[in-house]
Amino acid sequence: MTRRQLFAAGAALAATSRMWAKAGIDKSRISAITDEIGLSTLEAIAFAHYYGLQNVEIRNPADRGRKEYFLLPEAEIKADADLFAREGLKVSFVNTSLLKFTWPGSEPARKRNETPEAREKRLAAEKARWDRRMDDIQLAVRCAHIMGCDKVRVFSGTRVAEPSTMYQQIADMLGEVSRIGEREGIYFLLENEGSQNVASSQELADVMKLVPSKWVGYNWDPNNAHSLEKAYPDGYSVLPKERMLNLQIKGRGIMPPNPQEDWRAIFNALNNDNYRYKIGLETHLFDGTLITAAHRSMDEILKIVASLS
Repeated sequence: MTRRQLFAAGAALAATSRMWAKAGIDKSRISAITDEIGLSTLEAIAFAHYYGLQNVEIRNPADRGRKEYFLLPEAEIKADADLFAREGLKVSFVNTSLLKFTWPGSEPARKRNETPEAREKRLAAEKARWDRRMDDIQLAVRCAHIMGCDKVRVFSGTRVAEPSTMYQQIADMLGEVSRIGEREGIYFLLENEGSQNVASSQELADVMKLVPSKWVGYNWDPNNAHSLEKAYPDGYSVLPKERMLNLQIKGRGIMPPNPQEDWRAIFNALNNDNYRYKIGLETHLFDGTLITAAHRSMDEILKIVASLS
């Protein structure tokens, strides 16, 4: 290859890279949690088709109570997995409540007005959840495999007065989880959540430093830390971007006229940082306007996506 040819090839490669960077996030990267875009699984599928989505997230079937997908009988999970596949929808993320309770030896920061009997009952229930945690994790892995998905959500235990005192225990737990992930080909994503020991972006960053395994990443939900930080640029700037494997948008965080986060700025930053994974809508409004809010939120998401191209 001559020097001129070499420069020409380099220029072509650079142009291709710029085109890729410009393309960035498009509709193929947008997802939504099914039980918050429809009052049944079929309604959720219709919502996805209406907007031309290729992906959905799951948590629990909207028309079958509050039982989570991963706790359903295998036949029920498979039936919905087959339904999503027939409808041309990929399950991008399995949302679970794994580890979202008070861990042994810790005391919730928000004291409850409990009678001794109620406290004893709560502690027993939480101990039972802790004791079966690895079994539940295996059930979540089973669900993910059936759904053809490689990402599962986990949490960091009910928030204590000094969350940093729990970091090593959280890291140890995620270390156990990562070994399952490596064996099963599943990524476990820690979500920041206000009731949990990891709530802010900085707390996510601190814990990720203690868990080097590639099988543990995080699901960033800026609205979950709305009372603790400004999502952009403050929260976003401290995140380890390479560990962000999913991102969620709350309806109240993006709906006009008064969105709580600057999602246009966040989308632009994600594009600049070559974010490669999915962005899911979690409408999360329970005042009787859930479906209307889902449509308004998705309209705004796709408006922003269209403006990026």
